[in-house]
Amino acid sequence: MERTRIIIADDESLIRMDLREMLTNLGYLVVGEVGDGRSAINLTWELRPDIVIMDIKMPDVDGIEAARILTQERLAPVLLLSAYSQQDLVQRALDAGVASYLVKPFRENDLIPAIEVALARFSEFRSLEREIDDLKETLETRKAVERAKGILMQQQNMNEAEAFRRIQKMSMNNRKPMKAVAEAIILAHQVGE
Repeated sequence: MERTRIIIADDESLIRMDLREMLTNLGYLVVGEVGDGRSAINLTWELRPDIVIMDIKMPDVDGIEAARILTQERLAPVLLLSAYSQQDLVQRALDAGVASYLVKPFRENDLIPAIEVALARFSEFRSLEREIDDLKETLETRKAVERAKGILMQQQNMNEAEAFRRIQKMSMNNRKPMKAVAEAIILAHQVGE
C-alpha cells in the first residue's frame, strides 16, 4: 500500500519535529516541512502531497489564507492545527475550505482520524466536481444537439427523429462526438445566414 504523503507547515521547528516523528510512527510519509504559509503553498505546488498539515498562526501568510489558496487551486486537502478553538477562527477555516481541524495539544492517535477524514472529504469533493463537470458536458451536448436538430428540421424538412438519426449517423461515420457534429451543423448554419 502506498503511504500517504504529507507536508507539515508550522513556524515552530520543535512542533514540526514532533509532528514528523508522530506521523512517521503512524506510517505516514513526510515529504516536506516549512515554517510559513507562502512556503507551504509553493512546496505543495512543487511536491503535490496527499495532504498538508498546517498551523494557523504563521508569518507572512497565515494557515487559513494558505488553506484557502490550496483549496481553491484543488492542490491538496488541509488539516489545520491550532492552539485556538475560537468560533471565529473555526468559521474562517470552514469558509476557506479546510478539510479538518485539530486543536493543540493533541495525541498521536488524534492524527489518524483527522487525516483520514480530511482525505475522504477531499476525495468526495473531487468526485462531486467530476460529476458536476460531466453533467454540464451532458447538458451542453443536449443543447447543441437540440439546436442542430431544429436547424435540420427547418432546412431539410425532417421530423425530429430523422434529424436526430442524421446527427447520430454523422457522428458514427466521422468518429466524432455528437456534440462536435451538432456544433458543426450550427456553425454551418450561422455561416450560411
